[in-house]
Amino acid sequence: MGFFSAVASDFEAVRVNDPASKGIFDVLVNHAPFHAVFAFRVAHSIHSLGVPILPRFISNVAKAWSGAEIHPGASIGRAFFIDHGAGTVIGETAEIGDNCVLFHNVTLGGTGKHSGKRHPTLGNNVLVGTGATLLGPITIGDNVKIGAETFVIMKDIPSNCTVVGVPGKIVKLNGKKVSIRLKNSKVPLQ
Repeated sequence: MGFFSAVASDFEAVRVNDPASKGIFDVLVNHAPFHAVFAFRVAHSIHSLGVPILPRFISNVAKAWSGAEIHPGASIGRAFFIDHGAGTVIGETAEIGDNCVLFHNVTLGGTGKHSGKRHPTLGNNVLVGTGATLLGPITIGDNVKIGAETFVIMKDIPSNCTVVGVPGKIVKLNGKKVSIRLKNSKVPLQ
């Protein structure tokens, strides 16, 4: 995926996901979460070239501007959208698939107990609600909805489900209501 293609898809994600957006000029001037994602794309490109210091500096400027902290080492797919942005944290080894939406105050963080891969991996078409916290090198499948204020630590989540609560619990799987506690990280991914 090229830089300009990724930015264009992120811009389109704002149009699709934000009913308050008033057009191209409004997004370019006023949509701070889009600015954060754009700054990430720039910082990530520079980080990928092995340039030290500058990518983190760009990330820090974007955090001050938008309230969203996205490490330049993270991997983010096409059409990424953050709503509001304030308090959003995306760690260095986080991986986010295509067409994902994060609301404000979401954390994709580490536990402090891992080295190497320390942060969550989100599949495609994942929506993470306001204030949700996902910690550790966990895998979130495709087409998952994670409710506001949900807390998931060291538990994988299968595709095609809805997770809510503290601790997170699967309440919908493949379109059917269920009640499945996340007992370990061996939930089969579908």
